[in-house]
Amino acid sequence: MGLCASAILAVVLVASWAGLAAAQQGGFVEIPSHPLNQSQGGGVLVMPRVPAPQTGSVATLPQRAIPEQAPQTGALETIPSNQIRNQQGYAQTTVTVTDQDGHYINGLQKSDFKLYVDGMQRDIQFFRQDSNTPVSMGILVDTSGSMEPKLPQAEAAISELIQNLNEKDDVFLIAFSSRPFVLQEFTTNHELVLNRLELLHAYGQTSLYDSVIQGLLMVRHGRWDKKALVVITDGMDNTSQATLDEVGAQARRMGVLVYDIGIGDPNQSSAPIMQIGPFAIGDDSDQVDAATLEMLSSESGGKTFLMHEVGDGAALRAACEEISHELRQQYTIGFVAPDASRGGYHNLHVDVPTRPDARVRTRKGVEIGTTESASADEDGSGSP
Repeated sequence: MGLCASAILAVVLVASWAGLAAAQQGGFVEIPSHPLNQSQGGGVLVMPRVPAPQTGSVATLPQRAIPEQAPQTGALETIPSNQIRNQQGYAQTTVTVTDQDGHYINGLQKSDFKLYVDGMQRDIQFFRQDSNTPVSMGILVDTSGSMEPKLPQAEAAISELIQNLNEKDDVFLIAFSSRPFVLQEFTTNHELVLNRLELLHAYGQTSLYDSVIQGLLMVRHGRWDKKALVVITDGMDNTSQATLDEVGAQARRMGVLVYDIGIGDPNQSSAPIMQIGPFAIGDDSDQVDAATLEMLSSESGGKTFLMHEVGDGAALRAACEEISHELRQQYTIGFVAPDASRGGYHNLHVDVPTRPDARVRTRKGVEIGTTESASADEDGSGSP
């Protein structure tokens, strides 16, 4: 009886997975694995060719190009002039300033800030208060098998996040399990994104590193110069081709604000996992990779939220609400890095001397002469 029951369960699981896979292929676009050293040139973001599958059972969708959004200007946006932006070594950083109690400090002026690159004070070439600044945002939501009981709450939280955004914000949505899939490409029609939430289905494992890299590369092609990536996950990476070091390096290069929401206990020990086809047997459903999430947000100037109580939908919605609120409480500062001709990574530090009680959060550094600088020169948008 035990063998018979196991066989029946296996048939049911395989049939269920096949149905989900068919629904997903009809509903959204698979993103092939992205070689980290492939350049992104031209006017479109071209998805690279899919590496040869390890087995003959893996189906992949054809290579696809996603149109890059044309940079736009408007009454709600202030962007640096061409004269400023075209200086060699020009870069931008988003700065969040709070008091000791965590309340945002608004109304600061350019003269309130001091910016240091590699310990040397640099002139602030561009300054903006971001209360009405549109954002190009990517949303990555974990749909691995362990997210099954949490997806309804994640959908509600993402819905709240989107509804609280600026109507001009440019948004895309990616689901990821064993690999990332595009549910909705960049759009300012937020209803389209909301409608795609019903396509979320939990199955497979967690390709966190690969998915974050794809999200960073994709959000760079948004139309606004302020860019953010929101990552919602409950797990540990177990299927990515990219390494943790490569994810960290990409976060440093791109200059995109990364906000992470981790669902689960970072101290929970997990049982060994055995993979059978698309299914994982084992239990790591309550363990979240807090260290990786905090590294990503710290490098970029974003923030990590940890939901220790699995199923705490109110806390999840509150985190999404705070993210959308914080994006309107920040400042953007533009500067020119020293020795720009040699390129490379430069440490970054921002102070607010006029407010001794202030806590300042910004990206740890900027890499000159790489993807970020090239992007700013090509589309006139720059990075946050």
